[in-house]
Amino acid sequence: MRAYEATPDAPASTAVIVIPEAFGLNGHIEEVTERIGAAGHRAVGLDIFHRSGGGTAPYDDFEKVLPLFEGLTDEGLLDDVDAARAHLHQAGIADPAIGIVGFCFGGRTTFLAALRRPLGASVGFYGGGIVTGRFPQFPPLVDESASLQSPWLGLFGDADQGIPIADVERLRHALEDHATVDHEIVRFPDAEHGFNCDQRPAYHPQAAAEAWQHMLGWFDRHLG
Repeated sequence: MRAYEATPDAPASTAVIVIPEAFGLNGHIEEVTERIGAAGHRAVGLDIFHRSGGGTAPYDDFEKVLPLFEGLTDEGLLDDVDAARAHLHQAGIADPAIGIVGFCFGGRTTFLAALRRPLGASVGFYGGGIVTGRFPQFPPLVDESASLQSPWLGLFGDADQGIPIADVERLRHALEDHATVDHEIVRFPDAEHGFNCDQRPAYHPQAAAEAWQHMLGWFDRHLG
């Protein structure tokens, strides 16, 4: 699996795994990985579509996205997360000091990882498919909220046409009722799906800046 790694100037005692959008490990996700590295964490962006040959799809051509998902399953995604964990373990960084962040489809992947792996912290930006399933091989996860192992922060835009506010609030209530580890959901008015990406029309600078600070604060709070 191809990975893009960014390391801070000083030796890092914490790390963050970065899961890309449905468009793959592109320049935007590499930039995100660099920014997390600049914030003091060792950061590793994963090419989760390596089973279909890897690569990326342009933001304006969703037809090229679907072939990237060939052969991808939840078990495969967890294998990829475990490979990144093993890489970071070799660098002397243990699970309590490892976080994960993902965007779009990667946001769902961070919730999956938080359910199945005891990481230090997990953050999902506009993760679709957690409450309402989109692909048969990726079932909804909301009913597994009681199994949450890693502290999880969800960041959503109220104007997201693919993730209704009702789904976000259902997830919030499920976590409040069942999760036994720290969790939080933050909504951003007027922000659309993809609001963090400055290469997409949905980019919302204010929401992106605020969400980024929420993410860094979550990692500062939980990684150690």
